[in-house]
Amino acid sequence: MTDNLERMLASGRDDPMLRFGLGSGYFNEKEFARAIPHLESCIEQDPDYSAAYKLLGRSLLEEGELTAARDVFEQGLAIAIAQRDKQAEREINSFLNKIRRLGS
Repeated sequence: MTDNLERMLASGRDDPMLRFGLGSGYFNEKEFARAIPHLESCIEQDPDYSAAYKLLGRSLLEEGELTAARDVFEQGLAIAIAQRDKQAEREINSFLNKIRRLGS
């Protein structure tokens, strides 16, 4: 999956959905460090993309970057609340609670 998306990116196409797809693909392949820059780019292009914050936070958490993950989750939580996206709000709060339990 990521191979096709990488080819699209290399051909000059770049948009939030493509970057989210790449980030999600690498996340699913457990290549969290490769997912992070694509998810960051997705958020840069579309700052209201709450799912990207959630997946970026999870990727950072998997990489042991607790403080960065917390910061991203807090930003994503604000977006989810503003958009009245209750599911994203619950999921992000769950990850924030996990980080609190881990001590960051």
